[in-house]
Amino acid sequence: MTARSEGLRLMVYDRTCAGRWGLPGLTASWRAGSVLYRALGRLDDWRGVASWPEALDWLLARSVERRIAEIQYWGHGTWGRALVDRESLDVQALAPRHPWRARLESLRERLVPGSEALWWFRTCETFGTARGHAFAKAWTRFFGCRAAGHTYVIGPWQSGLHSLAPGEEPSWPVKEGLPPGAEASARTARKSGPREPNTITCLHGQVPPGF
Repeated sequence: MTARSEGLRLMVYDRTCAGRWGLPGLTASWRAGSVLYRALGRLDDWRGVASWPEALDWLLARSVERRIAEIQYWGHGTWGRALVDRESLDVQALAPRHPWRARLESLRERLVPGSEALWWFRTCETFGTARGHAFAKAWTRFFGCRAAGHTYVIGPWQSGLHSLAPGEEPSWPVKEGLPPGAEASARTARKSGPREPNTITCLHGQVPPGF
């Protein structure tokens, strides 16, 4: 067995995205997905969180006796950022004096060795534009493992999925996912679709080879 096959597969999602007027929001979809993934044997455990410190503390508590092979985060995002509620996880969190830095360092020690672990940000746009490139490079180099993320707005279709290993440079275009002709003024990426590059669905449980 490889270290990755023996490690935990964990998922956290944003539990703050309730729907309006009593309707189910995105949190309900993410929770349903976590239950389905656990039933299919794709996850060992999951947790809904209301902040990044809560997410990191749970990951640390869950990995006391067994290292982590994969972490998925389901929630909102934008270029170079992953959000819990309106709280941003970005390259600033890796700064030496950032209040989350100690947690991130501890979590780094809980990953399976040999660069085999994976962080997968199943969030909109996190790997898009130059900010997404910078985030992907900083994250993989800090943790010494592969990270995956998307350049498009995602939903049932999830386009622009790319992964990066430590020391690699992003191979996807900086402008991927941006509206043609409006790159400089775009406020959001295009929506995912089956004809867009590197597309999976919300039912895919693995990053395909070559992505």
